[in-house]
Amino acid sequence: MEKIKQQLKALCEADGVSGDEWKAAALAAGFLREYAPDARVDHFGNAVGRIASANPEAKTLLLDAHIDEIGMIVTSIDDKGFLKVSKCGGIDRRLLPAQRVTVHGKEKLTGIIGSKPPHLEKADERSKVPELDDIYIDIGLNKEQAEEKVCLGDRVTFRGPFTELLGGRVTAKAIDDRAGVAAILHALELLKGEDLGLNLAVQFTSREETGGQGATVAAYNAGNESPVDCSIAVDVSFAYTPDAEKHRCGKLGGGAMIGYAAALDKSMSDRLVSIAKEKEIPYSVEAMGGRSTGTNSDEIYIVREGARAGLISIPLRYMHTPVETVQLSDIEAVGRLIAEFVRAAGK
Repeated sequence: MEKIKQQLKALCEADGVSGDEWKAAALAAGFLREYAPDARVDHFGNAVGRIASANPEAKTLLLDAHIDEIGMIVTSIDDKGFLKVSKCGGIDRRLLPAQRVTVHGKEKLTGIIGSKPPHLEKADERSKVPELDDIYIDIGLNKEQAEEKVCLGDRVTFRGPFTELLGGRVTAKAIDDRAGVAAILHALELLKGEDLGLNLAVQFTSREETGGQGATVAAYNAGNESPVDCSIAVDVSFAYTPDAEKHRCGKLGGGAMIGYAAALDKSMSDRLVSIAKEKEIPYSVEAMGGRSTGTNSDEIYIVREGARAGLISIPLRYMHTPVETVQLSDIEAVGRLIAEFVRAAGK
């Protein structure tokens, strides 16, 4: 569990907003290289690696988690030096006022998202959620000084330090989906040195928060040497809080959330449940309606000639905020389930 925690901490502290994932991807590729010596960052910002089987006829199983995080992009600098921004990914506008952020200009700059004092608000303003056009970031500089340090297109990340909580829980920014990366790395640690009987392609992908393009590119390239037979995407999903509907949520400490959906192969979901029961790995079922899961599974399963797709999620509280919260034992459970699925698939 200690290795999971330390890797997750390093991953969450690395910056990698959609379209600028290079630092986070390089770190993830370094971790992956322990198991797949050829691991690298491709030209699209994906960290990719392959553990090849000695059998030329072996099938290929693809493991995916996304490496990008939500953030913002600088769109203009006003006459007073305040930065105007737009979103990269699903920003919750309710949380923006009075947040500390990092502006990734020519150097890292601390910024504050402005907040009007409640004493100055009009009655009709108090119940409104600010639009992104109303948001400004104060970096303490005038226009000329700001333009020397910040360029349009620079990314902005939230300040969410990695902090240990009680009960084996941790909180940080970017746990979505660095927790998925940590779970796959844990699975590879459990499988280290084993003859898997299949090819294992691993991808920690870019731009999931803006459409899943990184997964499409990496999954296509994963099939260059041999077709991808099946895939498992690892992401986060909703963990129960008192203000949420229980039937739509998993539970912190409840283990892996195994997905069932129209976009997923039911036989794979059934197999994951069967393995979890057999190996006494804690799990719950997450059944989803509609055409998509909102994860990289939606892109992966239709690449090339198609691949059977499974989805395992990690319960997460406070999604898309600087205080995302997860229980380390759930990451460990997901890693164990992936490892046991790989072992069974390679027989």
